[in-house]
Amino acid sequence: MKKTLIDLNSDMGEGFGPWTIGDGVDAQLMPLISSANIATGFHAGDPNIMRRMVGLAREHGVAIGAHPGFRDLVGFGRRHIVAPADELVNDMVYQLGALREFARLEGLQLQHIKPHGALYMHAARDEALSRALVTALQRIEPTLKLFCMEASLTFQVARDMGQPVVRELYADRDYDLSGAIVFTRRVGALDPDAVAAKVLRACTEGVVRTVEGKDVAIGFDSVCIHSDTPGALALVQTTRRVLAAHGIQIAGLAETA
Repeated sequence: MKKTLIDLNSDMGEGFGPWTIGDGVDAQLMPLISSANIATGFHAGDPNIMRRMVGLAREHGVAIGAHPGFRDLVGFGRRHIVAPADELVNDMVYQLGALREFARLEGLQLQHIKPHGALYMHAARDEALSRALVTALQRIEPTLKLFCMEASLTFQVARDMGQPVVRELYADRDYDLSGAIVFTRRVGALDPDAVAAKVLRACTEGVVRTVEGKDVAIGFDSVCIHSDTPGALALVQTTRRVLAAHGIQIAGLAETA
């Protein structure tokens, strides 16, 4: 069934002090998206950046979520860290709490949580970590939406345990035949028209082309375009324009439900 409304999310605040990651286009991207995943300090971000991103989101009516990562500033959270599930969950709860307080300062509530990078991929294939994370969320934020891939153990666990879950389509990442994204530490510049066409086809046909050259069905509720992907602003602008030309509007999760 063709989608007529779709959430559009992007990772925000992924700098540190005076340094920025990618093209540094957060302020330009914020008015164009409906959900912002705000870095919470372990892979990127700091208190000043977090406060600024929450303020920008409030100004533009964008829903916000915590984007916790591995404790890996040097590797931008894209290096795998071997640690027990409870330790990783404690790190995520710590980061979630930090952003939740900045949200309170701006009179906002968190909509969601979305693990970052290698931590996201680790949870996707680790049932113990996914279960420990959902258990913690159900104690502290039982209505918080958990962003993940449909083709992940995170989705299966969250659905089985009754935690609200949001399935993502990654516009700027490749897929394999399992329906999972092909994880990469570095992403080059992409063709905005090709990315927009990929999202449009997913919205109208429910499939994406894989790296193996075959189509795979994908279920999703939100489209992600990373702010650190080179040319991210053009990717978002072109995708919005192409979707609008085909009667598909960007809307928040509450509207798309």
